[in-house]
Amino acid sequence: MDSIAPFGGFGLGLRRAHYPDFLDGEVEVDFVEVISENYMVDGGKPLRVLEEVRAKHPVALHGVSMSIGSAGGLDPAYLDRLARLAERIDPLWVSDHLCWTRTSAHNSHDLLPLPLTHEALDVACANVGRAQDHLGRAMLIENPSSYLTFPQDELTEWEFISEMARRTGCYLLLDVNNIYVSARNHGFSADDYLAGLPLDRVRQIHLAGHTPGEIIIDTHDREVCGDVWALYAKAMAMLPVPVATMIERDDNIPPLADLLLELGEARAIAAGASKSIAA
Repeated sequence: MDSIAPFGGFGLGLRRAHYPDFLDGEVEVDFVEVISENYMVDGGKPLRVLEEVRAKHPVALHGVSMSIGSAGGLDPAYLDRLARLAERIDPLWVSDHLCWTRTSAHNSHDLLPLPLTHEALDVACANVGRAQDHLGRAMLIENPSSYLTFPQDELTEWEFISEMARRTGCYLLLDVNNIYVSARNHGFSADDYLAGLPLDRVRQIHLAGHTPGEIIIDTHDREVCGDVWALYAKAMAMLPVPVATMIERDDNIPPLADLLLELGEARAIAAGASKSIAA
């Protein structure tokens, strides 16, 4: 299975509100990311738009329904559709979440947490292996945001993810906002989380806004906050290879110009981290 080469670009999620911007002009991004399931069809306008955008920009495919944590295994029909899309688009990479979304009869359409047990680790590793074999490529797996823990937990989340990467050969999509959200919700150290990961396996970073409160909710409906920017700067200074950075915005979507300004802040922080490493 081919490795995923480091790529240090900066991108945005392709959202319907911004289709005209990407189709009619030149947008200053190095790549775009799309929700895989929105394009896992044989035709129609969304797929035509994606192909036109792909002619201008590299594309990353990001899934929300593979259900890597499902004890019943993965849906072969889902993998077939995803494989056809990947063949058609030739993406930078294919990613999904460390979570479960589906039983044999029901899709929750939510990213549900796994117990951090050795049994769940075996399930997740088997499913990642099946997915990578089916797609013929290594995947990126994203750390989740979480709002509860299980009394059966035997591992920290970073131990779970590190072992999954070691056993499957997958790469990591490091969601910095999710680390911050989960650390605040559960009282662990975000610094310990970063230090415990195999950072050489990271190929992409997600940044997003969240809703503060007694329980912080990962809502993707506002700007990245100062604490998440600070954690991003720390992560970028620790990473041994270039990684791609993307800002997610899924609700209260602003004009594209506003998101490009925010992406500019990510570029500046990354450049500062590179200078500190060089020094």
